[in-house]
Amino acid sequence: MSTLTVELGVRSYPIIISENPLSQPELIKKHLKTNRLFVVTNPVVYGLWAEKLRSALADIDLVFIQVPDGEEYKTLHTMEQVIGELLQNHAARDATLLALGGGVIGDLTGYVAASYQRGIPFIQMPTTLLSQVDSSVGGKTAVNHALGKNMIGAFYQPQTVIIDTQTLTTLPPREFSAGMAEVIKYGIIYDAEFFQWLELQQQAIKDLQTDVIQKMIYRCCEIKAEIVAQDEREKGLRALLNLGHTFGHAIEAEQGYGNWLHGEAVSAGTIIASKVARQKGWLTASEVSRIRNLHEAFDLPVDAPEDMGFQQFMAHMQHDKKVEAGQIRFIIPQGIGNAVVTSDIDSELLKNILS
Repeated sequence: MSTLTVELGVRSYPIIISENPLSQPELIKKHLKTNRLFVVTNPVVYGLWAEKLRSALADIDLVFIQVPDGEEYKTLHTMEQVIGELLQNHAARDATLLALGGGVIGDLTGYVAASYQRGIPFIQMPTTLLSQVDSSVGGKTAVNHALGKNMIGAFYQPQTVIIDTQTLTTLPPREFSAGMAEVIKYGIIYDAEFFQWLELQQQAIKDLQTDVIQKMIYRCCEIKAEIVAQDEREKGLRALLNLGHTFGHAIEAEQGYGNWLHGEAVSAGTIIASKVARQKGWLTASEVSRIRNLHEAFDLPVDAPEDMGFQQFMAHMQHDKKVEAGQIRFIIPQGIGNAVVTSDIDSELLKNILS
């Protein structure tokens, strides 16, 4: 078991990474104010992991709330359904929620927790690689709107993040690959040595070698914890974590939420950002190739959808959360291991790349 802390003063919390954290049920129980725990999940995860959770927490009254599986269900309507079940089960302000699932479940549950009776505690128990290395850490909670991804939400930190690496053994290959887009991101924006380590450990990662997987997840969480501790509400440094996301969110919205997985869209968006960096002289041709090759090694898309051009991208990016004073802010690599947030991207340069 590995543990690290997101340092946020009185709101600090641990991230626990283990092959079997439920063998220590106190990791969850110590955060409960009552003998009931409300578990938000989807039917797929419920079928795989509900009995294991029941067995570990046999003396706790578990109330499971299931929502449909998929990004297209991360909506205010689904949120209202979850709140309705909490009300029907007489959940009071001393209730605790547990998000058991991937990024959709974590984001949705966190926003319910932030909103229900003006805020109740919640625990993140992410079951996908993407949620383990990224979305479960840092307190970003949200639901989507038809005009933009994650446009309705709040910064609301969990009590703890408990990562069970065994859940990756049941993850479909496509979902695992999508998570690798967020893993690779950390190397590009923050840690060139980690990027090189990923290049060298490709097969071990694909084989889910326990020590390699735990080291990989730990380093991603460590980087994110360092960034969040310095910039919890994304006023500066934390925006770097959105590498590939401005372009990626446009792809998700244009193609219809769920048709492209989030990580797949981020992958294509990261390659676009790398092309911009190459045109500005911030990346060498060799660095662009390394970035593209590492994404391809994990079966990630490296090209935008054929039916999307400059106009389609711009229509969605104008609604992006990172727009300030009418200017779209882009995260662009400045060499592997470093990136910058900038609005100084010539529209003709973008048009050439996105066309």
